[in-house]
Amino acid sequence: MTAGTGADGLLSWEMRDGVALIGLNRPAKRNAISDAVIAAIDEAVARAEAEARAGVIFGHGGNFSAGLDLAEQAERSALDDLENSRRWGRAFDRIQRGRLPWFAALQGAVIGGGLELAAAVHVRVADETAYFALPEGQRGIYTGGGASVRVARLMGAHRMADMMLTGRVVTAAEAEAWGVVQYRVPAGEALARAEALARKAASNAPLSNFAIIQALPRIQDMSHEDGLFAERLMAALTMTTPEARANLRAFLEKRAGRLAVPDEADD
Repeated sequence: MTAGTGADGLLSWEMRDGVALIGLNRPAKRNAISDAVIAAIDEAVARAEAEARAGVIFGHGGNFSAGLDLAEQAERSALDDLENSRRWGRAFDRIQRGRLPWFAALQGAVIGGGLELAAAVHVRVADETAYFALPEGQRGIYTGGGASVRVARLMGAHRMADMMLTGRVVTAAEAEAWGVVQYRVPAGEALARAEALARKAASNAPLSNFAIIQALPRIQDMSHEDGLFAERLMAALTMTTPEARANLRAFLEKRAGRLAVPDEADD
């Protein structure tokens, strides 16, 4: 296990059981995302890809993230802002399109850029304190960290438009019903649940994880026939790895752990 902080303390870093735990560490600013934070996230995710088998992103101090650090935004030109959005895009694409499965533990504010960061991971766990908002319309701006693609695909463009136009704040229960989060847990339990889920993913064959997080979202954008073809290629590719063969032998020889049926599984 390793622990520490990086980028002048903007993030915390810890490794446990093959899982990289990356914590946004600006609690006094509700973990607002500045240029330096984006650079630190990009660096930390790259490190995780070299050292870990799965990752968790969370926020220190009772909030996940209140979004864009507006103090840096006020004096930018349009071209500066375009380049800044590209930096956000590169960091978030590294999460979504990289080689590791990523999980987010959400509590308190998940607002604006914080929601965009959460949308870049593959599995989201929210506790009952989490609330979600996209207040860009009230601030006279527009999302720039990928929400029009990632968040809209999770909740639907009509719901996203409602939030941006009216300032609507969405509860954890609503976010679960809308498909924004996959798990809802009692207050204070999001990080433990996200880490437990990440450990499960870390025990999978890396190529299988890669196929799941990379092929599945792309197949959703394909035609029916193209999607089936891509699926068959992924199936053939993953089935022939040494890990897959070992896991299949373990199942056939009744050495593999059995599935948790609904009355035994976590909520």
